[in-house]
Amino acid sequence: MASNSARELNREPVFILAPPRSFTSLVSTMLGQHPQMYGFPELNLFMAESMDEFWRGVDRDGGRKSTFWPVMRHGLLRTVAQLYAGEQTIDSVALAYRWIHARASRSTHEIFQELLEKIDPLIAVEKSPGYLRRRSYLDRLREALPQARFIHLLRHPRGQCASVLKARGGKLMLMMLNAVDTSGDTAIIEPQILWHDAHALVMEFLNELPREQWLRVQGERILANPDTELPRICQWLELPCGPRELAAMKAPEQSPYAYVGPINARLGNDINFLLEPRLRSAQFDDDDDPAEPLPWRPDHQGLHPAVVELAQELGYF
Repeated sequence: MASNSARELNREPVFILAPPRSFTSLVSTMLGQHPQMYGFPELNLFMAESMDEFWRGVDRDGGRKSTFWPVMRHGLLRTVAQLYAGEQTIDSVALAYRWIHARASRSTHEIFQELLEKIDPLIAVEKSPGYLRRRSYLDRLREALPQARFIHLLRHPRGQCASVLKARGGKLMLMMLNAVDTSGDTAIIEPQILWHDAHALVMEFLNELPREQWLRVQGERILANPDTELPRICQWLELPCGPRELAAMKAPEQSPYAYVGPINARLGNDINFLLEPRLRSAQFDDDDDPAEPLPWRPDHQGLHPAVVELAQELGYF
């Protein structure tokens, strides 16, 4: 059992907050490779109050949490298999199914605490983009872990939007989240709505927390200059970041969750990351023109003014 002193501010779990296709899988896994941290896949636990609700994928009002809910459980299944069986196989995932069902009456907070005790003294890092679907999910997380720390991970709206549209199931997800522009004669699937609303929600949530509990980082800068950005994050986390730690974080492919899992729990992270989990260098471009026509808009409009305004506030353009 972890002692109270082991759960002071600098030992509390770290949550990465960002909409899908914002480098969350890569950044979370990189940080999780730090020798003093443990990178979970997407657990999605705080999208539910109880484990029974979590497993069934329904809210208290009976509504479905997501059409994709069966695969949104994969991260927890893979985590339990790895932590309690030491491997991720069809059999160990079957064990994880039984582990979860045996805890059906427990709260998701209790389950998360059990996982924290299992990895103690390592610091947990987790990212679940699903937490941004409702403010109540973030509030539940904060109530359960009032001293948790948060990284607000950014990606340029043009890049994130294009990536969502390209992803398998991306258009369906956007429609389910009402990211549809109905202002014209023809409705258009518009990923800018997701980008804007998700980051506005994160900012509203973080503004209610003490400033020392959160950090904002641009994902493009991490990919372009990890030798500068990773030490900056580690300094905020009060963790060492010498050559050994930096080398470990620059090898995300070494994570036990950085590959496609067994047939009964294949995901837990973005499939594109799982198929190619290495760190890829990138150039950070500050000269993007927000008025440049967007390829997904038949009217050839550029970024929406509200998106441009928020992006500028977040350090783009």
